[in-house]
Amino acid sequence: MSVDQKSLLADLTRRMDGAIESLRRDFAGLRSGRASPALLEPVRVEAYGGEVPLTQVGSIAVPEARMLTVQVWDRTLVGAVERAIRDAGLGLNPAADGQTVRVPIPQLTEERRNELARAAGKYAENGKIAVRGVRRDGMDQSKKLEKAGDISEDDVKTWSDAIQKLTDQYVKRVDELLVEKEREIKQV
Repeated sequence: MSVDQKSLLADLTRRMDGAIESLRRDFAGLRSGRASPALLEPVRVEAYGGEVPLTQVGSIAVPEARMLTVQVWDRTLVGAVERAIRDAGLGLNPAADGQTVRVPIPQLTEERRNELARAAGKYAENGKIAVRGVRRDGMDQSKKLEKAGDISEDDVKTWSDAIQKLTDQYVKRVDELLVEKEREIKQV
């Protein structure tokens, strides 16, 4: 394995890791009936003359399995935080308690669980598409090097095999993450 191939594979691995991390963040936003701080991370609050992430106006905690709390740092923003969570389309009904906003996580219906499983499937497919896009870039790079005369046809074959092997590993990881998330969603 030449130095160029090692650096190419290292770059492709880094980019595929990014696709996996993006998928994990997408999955974290899917409500599975259990409280997770990641559920509220995409929520944006109207504060200080603009919209800011919820994590910039308070801290999110999980005091029990089916409850989230947001400790709002600025007392004047409690109403805005409550409104932002309610309007985020997560199906949550927060209640203010002093400077704390309590967010009970309701039981999921069977229909909602199926919707979430379908959404997880779409996220996983997008993750696979991202991994395959990285693979395509790697293949293109090796073909450009061959055209430029920097590597031989045999090297291109070796590189292609290594890139495909790497791609297969990451597609398998996406599938494993999907199975794990679906199991979590279906769990009653």
